[in-house]
Amino acid sequence: MLEAIQPVSIEVTVNGHNYRRDIEPRLLLVEFIREELGLTGTHIGCDTSYCGACTILLDGKPIKSCTALAVQADGCEVTTVEGLEGEQQLHPLQAAFSEHHGLQCGYCTPGMLISAYSLLQENPSPSREEICKGIAGNLCRCTGYQNIIKAVDAAAKGGN
Repeated sequence: MLEAIQPVSIEVTVNGHNYRRDIEPRLLLVEFIREELGLTGTHIGCDTSYCGACTILLDGKPIKSCTALAVQADGCEVTTVEGLEGEQQLHPLQAAFSEHHGLQCGYCTPGMLISAYSLLQENPSPSREEICKGIAGNLCRCTGYQNIIKAVDAAAKGGN
């Protein structure tokens, strides 16, 4: 007879808010974010880490949350795309994506924004090549990347 899986208690800070939950140890971080916390901006795209739609920041570092367990975030700080937006205003990256048409269907956009945000935190004035490298873990099937690169460059330069 199989034994029941015992829940595990975790505490995590997501977008500045503390959460304590009892979860199954096998729950993926992306599922925790979407289902337990109701933050649906983080998308589930491929479940293999290929597309990057599920990219979030874990203690300030970008990870693909479809390949991390929620228990691995215990005691950590998580930032999702919802955490970028300020009070009643878009983050400069979000505004630049809108202004420069850096999105079409929008499915990859949350992961792109998080990856670009991480890049700009490390390198506030990236070259085109560095922008391309910074978003390389994110797949966009619609835009051809040119407007995404323009948007990241514009945000880096302080303009929309």
